[in-house]
Amino acid sequence: MGCVRRPRTCSLPRHTIRVRIEQLTVRITTACKPYRHLMRSVVHDPGRSGSGTGGRTVPTCPYGSAVSNLEQAPEPGAAVAYHGTTHHGAADDIPAADTAADDSAAGDGAAGGDGVERRPVGDGEARRANRRWWDADADAYQAEHGAFLGDVDWVWCPERLREADARLLGELRGRRILELGCGAAAGARWLATEGARPVALDLSAGMLRHAARAATRSGVRVPLVQADALALPFATGAFDLVATAFGAVPFVADSAAVMREVFRVLRPGGSWVFSITHPMRWIFLDDPGERGLTAVHSYFDRRPYVEQDADGVPTYVEQHRTVGDRVREIVGAGFVLRDVVEPEWPAGHEQLWGQWSPLRGRLFPGTAIFVCDRPAGALPTAGRG
Repeated sequence: MGCVRRPRTCSLPRHTIRVRIEQLTVRITTACKPYRHLMRSVVHDPGRSGSGTGGRTVPTCPYGSAVSNLEQAPEPGAAVAYHGTTHHGAADDIPAADTAADDSAAGDGAAGGDGVERRPVGDGEARRANRRWWDADADAYQAEHGAFLGDVDWVWCPERLREADARLLGELRGRRILELGCGAAAGARWLATEGARPVALDLSAGMLRHAARAATRSGVRVPLVQADALALPFATGAFDLVATAFGAVPFVADSAAVMREVFRVLRPGGSWVFSITHPMRWIFLDDPGERGLTAVHSYFDRRPYVEQDADGVPTYVEQHRTVGDRVREIVGAGFVLRDVVEPEWPAGHEQLWGQWSPLRGRLFPGTAIFVCDRPAGALPTAGRG
């Protein structure tokens, strides 16, 4: 297993609009008007006729389902959009993952009891496991890695490649950018200081809570959105650029669907840049020392790494794809692959990060960064993806 166990809000602002969206509930603050044009399938609610919403604009279901009761209580797995400059209350008020199931998808294969194994899991299992993991681990993760990542910086990987130096994202000023799987949103805040118009999205309320705290510390605030990468609550062609450093892609069973969703929310000519654990790392033990230099696993074993409790319920899931798999996902979604960057371990960098170490980093790559472009042309049809 190769993993950077990537970080993942603030309290719910007053005066929200609640909209049932399939199995998600999106709460949109009335302060979000500058970004509301980004939300998917926007309609005008007939509140002036007495519905109680005051005629405010709300989003419809991402996949075309009808909007139901606006007063419906949030369900597990809710997606929450916050305008970071106007949130109210304490960051600690945001609820973590509910223990109820957010969908009924299940994995195949036997559940073996407390421990670790490689076995197939469904998107529902992966979503529940990873949301709860990151909610529970957020404090420890930030305590261990927060200083390395910074409050206002874009760090691509444990090799300490910074976007300020690499410039893989190109021109930033004035561009609408989505940081997918943002964790504590240090990257989105850095983008804001570069003149971009970023939105930061993550599945974990625990990580987004840290994003709100870091915004207070740094004085740089960006919109924070809690949502699933498989159902992005944004309009088609809403962004000029989507990017992530170890977010979302390694933790989703159907990562090809993530590629299609990113393609959908990008404008023609936009770019998609993401970093993941280098696929070849999966053949080694997750050990930064000499034990981690011997190949012990098949590179072609695509079953995910699964940590589970005594009842066989997954508590953490990470997915493996080969380089070829990733290329096929990218091309299959409609992108053109422009570059694959394999950062080298820099001289003088002696910090360990899980399985990343100077010993291993000087021998073989630990990170792969895929730089993709959506060709200029017509927007995708509603059926794409």
